[in-house]
Amino acid sequence: MILIKVSILIFVIFFLSIKIIPKPINTRNKMEIKIKSTAFHQGSAIPLKFSCEGSNVSPQLHWNEVSKDVKSYAIIVDDPDAPGGDFVHWIIFNIPGNMMELNENVTPSRNIPDEVMLGTNSFGRIGYGGPCPPPEKPHHYFFRIYALDTILHHVESGVTKQQLVKAMEGHIMASGELMGTYQRSKQ
Repeated sequence: MILIKVSILIFVIFFLSIKIIPKPINTRNKMEIKIKSTAFHQGSAIPLKFSCEGSNVSPQLHWNEVSKDVKSYAIIVDDPDAPGGDFVHWIIFNIPGNMMELNENVTPSRNIPDEVMLGTNSFGRIGYGGPCPPPEKPHHYFFRIYALDTILHHVESGVTKQQLVKAMEGHIMASGELMGTYQRSKQ
């Protein structure tokens, strides 16, 4: 009799724990976004056109859909090899969840829907700033994309990387990255 009561009690506790305790949000982070570009491939050199020595325009990017529940995407491009530490080249966010591509040469008024917002890069400008390392060795540029379960209505244009990362906390459903290298010509 006692064994039956203990078994029932264990079953009730187990059943209630399934209903009451939510799954940790980190289980969603298992999804990966595959981000690619027609301009360069994973680990290859970023063409001159997309650098400070060329036209300094953003490259075309496209990615796979990870979930119908994605409300928006954010992309941060940075260079961890910069002499002063992490150097941010591009912050773009509130990309609609149904978009799977950014065209080449995105600016605040060109090639993006009105709701998409841009942050301030380490050059102190809003928008894209291409690779521009010292002419010593190649640097690595990480194009990181984040799928979010929300639209960041409370975040304004001109946001810094740190502010965007803080605003995204608890909302990242999936992420991915594309890495390219760039070595400035020796002059």
